[in-house]
Amino acid sequence: MPRLKLFLLMALAACAPAPKTTVSAFRPADAPLYSAAAFQPARIEGEWRQAAALSAAPTPGCAPGAVRFQGGTVSGSLCLNGRQVAVSGPYNISGPGRLQVPGMGDWWVIWVDSGYRTLAIATPRGDFGFVLDRGSISPDRLVAAGEIFEFNGHSKARLRPF
Repeated sequence: MPRLKLFLLMALAACAPAPKTTVSAFRPADAPLYSAAAFQPARIEGEWRQAAALSAAPTPGCAPGAVRFQGGTVSGSLCLNGRQVAVSGPYNISGPGRLQVPGMGDWWVIWVDSGYRTLAIATPRGDFGFVLDRGSISPDRLVAAGEIFEFNGHSKARLRPF
């Protein structure tokens, strides 16, 4: 009889719904993510400074990075959740507002302002996100980037400016 009870308890436990999992601390796995369909890759050529990043800690945890897009390649480094990460190599356009970056997976441009001064980039996995700017980001564009991250399921409170 004890075996039967154990079997029934195990069978009942197997019927329970799976707990919700998260991809990372930044975005639930089931949250929708939208890329900027009108994104024009040729307009990102040049130098970009990192203005903000998603961070689990109260501060970004490292110095802001910078990247350069030139002729289908990207190079530089970024502060991603407290770690300085090198970025280098050719990127591919994998869809509207979507770049495949060597060693970093998919970067989705979730927002770009009309003057191509500010980019908000996230990943479908939710493991990192950041904001790039051509110079010194204005407060209104930083607020807009935070709202776009929130719209795409990220915690706006975890977007840390540099």
